[in-house]
Amino acid sequence: MIGLVAVTRSGRAAAKRLAAAWPDARLYNESEGEPASIALPKAFGECDTIVCFLAVGATVRLIAPLLRGKAQDPGVVCVDEALRYAVPVLGAHAGGGNELAGRVAELLGAEPVITTASDAAGVTALDDFGADLGFTVEPGSDLAAVGSAILSGERVTFTTDTQWPLPPLPPNVVRTDAPEPATPAIVVTDRNVHFPERAVVFRPASLIVGAGSSRGAPAAEIGQLIDATLADLALSPRSVRYLATVDAKADEQGLLTAAAERGWRVVTFPAGELAGVPVPNPSEVVRRAVGTPSVAEAAALIDPDATLLAAKRTSAHATVAVARCRPRGRLTVIGIGPGARDLMTPRAVAGLRRAAVVAGLDSYLDQVSDLLRPGTKVLASGLGAEQERAAEAVAQAQAGHAVALIGSGDAGVYAMGSPALELADGRIDVTAVPGVTAALAAAAVLGAPLGHDHVMISLSDLHTAWPVIERRIMAAGEGDLVACFYNPASAKRDWQLRRALELLAARRPPGTPVGWVRDATRPGQAASVSTLAEFDPGQVDMHTLVVVGSSRTRVLAGRMVTPRDYRWADG
Repeated sequence: MIGLVAVTRSGRAAAKRLAAAWPDARLYNESEGEPASIALPKAFGECDTIVCFLAVGATVRLIAPLLRGKAQDPGVVCVDEALRYAVPVLGAHAGGGNELAGRVAELLGAEPVITTASDAAGVTALDDFGADLGFTVEPGSDLAAVGSAILSGERVTFTTDTQWPLPPLPPNVVRTDAPEPATPAIVVTDRNVHFPERAVVFRPASLIVGAGSSRGAPAAEIGQLIDATLADLALSPRSVRYLATVDAKADEQGLLTAAAERGWRVVTFPAGELAGVPVPNPSEVVRRAVGTPSVAEAAALIDPDATLLAAKRTSAHATVAVARCRPRGRLTVIGIGPGARDLMTPRAVAGLRRAAVVAGLDSYLDQVSDLLRPGTKVLASGLGAEQERAAEAVAQAQAGHAVALIGSGDAGVYAMGSPALELADGRIDVTAVPGVTAALAAAAVLGAPLGHDHVMISLSDLHTAWPVIERRIMAAGEGDLVACFYNPASAKRDWQLRRALELLAARRPPGTPVGWVRDATRPGQAASVSTLAEFDPGQVDMHTLVVVGSSRTRVLAGRMVTPRDYRWADG
């Protein structure tokens, strides 16, 4: 929940604007009677983040006695009376303060004032490094010293047990497989190992503890068995993702208490699902009791990518097994929009900054180079290398990296989405970030030509036989659909657009509007509207999109408009 605290009439008005936009926000002192000295401590104890319409100094004095620690404190953002600035004063990274300041600034037209050094330098902050993967920081880690070394350009070593889809680290952070890396160091491991001073140890959520017990088994016994098993394997309990068991044990108090004491959640699975998991030590006794030949081993191995580290171990009333999950690489297919930076979505920007590997057409990568964090691996290729580009991006993700594959407009429309997803398998996680397409950008320049049914057709016959393209054009003509032509011409293809217009001219009036836009939203944008009878195909190229109206499309005040025809049918 987001807490909102205001002390003036204008502050409360601004807070109400935020509350109207954010369903999870609550205004704590909506009435004028309650002072901030009462409202802010309430919000501090109940909320994940807080927006204070209060001076920074006053806010700091009020929250100072409430501070608990970086991992527990909410992010706090102060907004000045004139709504000019949104200033994170607490929990910038771990508490989400920087992100909240950006959201506040966007809604109120303010400027976020970000003072954290890693953000100013554009590098990944150690505070939330791997947080979206479930990483936690080992107590005693020296975040300040290692973070300072990174920002100062000092050589920092990086060690990990396995490849995780992590964000990029700057070039002065050097990966090493040395058992005792030189300091300052960043270490990612689920093992209990000695680590030196000036090191940060991240615990990945890589382990699953499978557990079963008889009815009424003591929590102490279950916990001791778990602890002994992890200790024998030299594994950190901080890397346990969850304790897994069968649905029939969902209310087993001993299991629930043992997990809660260790800060783990309990996840249960149906007996039928566990019965389908191959295990080394099945038991008919267990099958007769709960409907699956294994609880502990099967629950630990419920993730198909898991490897069993400890086969089931038993005590008088409990059974435990431990498995390690293989990290899954990430592929994010990102549409960067038609060209103008303000038409690139915030989600696309976030995806680019999160990726450690970014692949794309060289000219598109040039457009987003300033958004990439230092240390990002860039895989650039030229026109015609689409399959190779997709294959390399997928291979990088399969190797465990966080990969972004970019395309102009929307990456799923005549771009990199389909060739990549044809190659991607179940070993990686795939996310698509939609973008503003060239057709939408061009239509906005021309007016409202897509106000009714329309179709997009590529005139490039490199991958589709021309007879197939002709049939699609004729179908669009017969259906009286507005037609958007992608790839209308190139240096080697100069007749396809003329033929497409001939096919449509046989099926709609000669005065049908035809619009073209070159480099929509980019520098040098050019556009014009003509008719089927007068349009000159020689003025277009590969950077142009051509829109041919339907029989109902009109030119009004120089703009193409296809009526939506909002009318109730006679019944």
